[in-house]
Amino acid sequence: MSVAPSAASLADRPGGSGSAGAPADQTDAATAMTPTFRAFVRRRRIWIVFAAVLVLGAVVALAIQGGVRPPGMTLGADNPAPLGAMALVEVLRDHGVSVTESRSLDSAVDAADRGATVLLYDEFALLDESRLDRLAGVAQRLVVVEPGFAALEALAPGVRLAGVASGPIDDVACELPAAERAGGLGDGQRLLTVDDDARAAGWQGCFRDEEFGFALVSGEGDDDGQVTLVAATTVFANESIDEAGNAALAIGLTGASDELVWYLPGPGDVDANAAPTIAELTPGWVSPVMVLLIAVVIAAGIWRGRRFGPLVTENLPVHVPAGETSEGRARLYARSAARVRALDQLRIGAIGRIVEALKLPRSAELGAVTDAAARATGRDEASVRRLLVDAEPGGDRDLVELAAELDVLEHDVRDTLRPRSAGRAGHTDPADSTDSTDPTGPAGRRP
Repeated sequence: MSVAPSAASLADRPGGSGSAGAPADQTDAATAMTPTFRAFVRRRRIWIVFAAVLVLGAVVALAIQGGVRPPGMTLGADNPAPLGAMALVEVLRDHGVSVTESRSLDSAVDAADRGATVLLYDEFALLDESRLDRLAGVAQRLVVVEPGFAALEALAPGVRLAGVASGPIDDVACELPAAERAGGLGDGQRLLTVDDDARAAGWQGCFRDEEFGFALVSGEGDDDGQVTLVAATTVFANESIDEAGNAALAIGLTGASDELVWYLPGPGDVDANAAPTIAELTPGWVSPVMVLLIAVVIAAGIWRGRRFGPLVTENLPVHVPAGETSEGRARLYARSAARVRALDQLRIGAIGRIVEALKLPRSAELGAVTDAAARATGRDEASVRRLLVDAEPGGDRDLVELAAELDVLEHDVRDTLRPRSAGRAGHTDPADSTDSTDPTGPAGRRP
């Protein structure tokens, strides 16, 4: 509320002290201007809109990138979530197939060396070419689910990624027994293409989607082991395994032997020495552009941040009354609800006038000022210090009351320095009965 100029100017009003005897029209002039919630929102609506846009953008990005996904590991053998593969694993176990989960390349290689079928799903492309060659060299039956570019280069040169199928696939287009028993696949399949060199090497595609590609490609590895590439996880996932012939194909590929190794590579299978550096992952133009941007920022800082010398005090072309300046500052305090800062300004002015009235040096400490004011007015030093230093306004009413008390304290200090004949009308004190000319009495002091 706009109280700073009113409280500060009470001392300048003839006979005014800010006490309860003020006229009603003067008290009504203090208009409450505490900011409301609506005003707060209106002043900060730009930042609120900006924050809302950021939150909405983050939600959209998470939705697009699949940030909100069911719990559990994708194609995890013990994951009952829609993206897991627990349904297929339990069916295989019910039919006598021993399913072993593996997160290590060494354990998968040992099982493959015993004749076990190996299902590989390398979701994050952790295996390099040498590790893939090692696994394919010992596995008699290797099923690779959703292979990436590096896996295709290592295991099946000439087989390429070809996007997503247009819908369910009914054309088997090959003589693979598991594919023939399936007869067709459900929706959501990915596709692979086989070039002439790969066909010449014995790779064949199954489940053709017109001329776009195949959902499955099968062939022989380097050591005569059978390698089957399934382009999508939908054939094995819990949420889609019951569509069309997905279950028949999954069981036919993974149940070909009495033992199945369900291999999902873990962090221990990564070759730290072969990991690409940031420089290798970024395009060549990124580093020069970053250097140029840094140079531009430094140049802009030097250009806009240079100093033109010390500030020069310049007189305003018009006369601005001190009351208007005080009122404008008070409205700024009221608009931001800065009651403590407004009270500090009132206290600074009051302390300065008390120091001047008591003829204290300007360098006097605050404790000396409160002690002198307490002795001059006969008040308790603790109450004076509370008024000048410690008290904090809890609301607009407290601020008004403290401002009025400061004004009364100033007048009391001045009254003790005036001859008793010039004291405030109506103010009585037992000390008034003493002789005003007595040099030992407080009234005998001269300002």
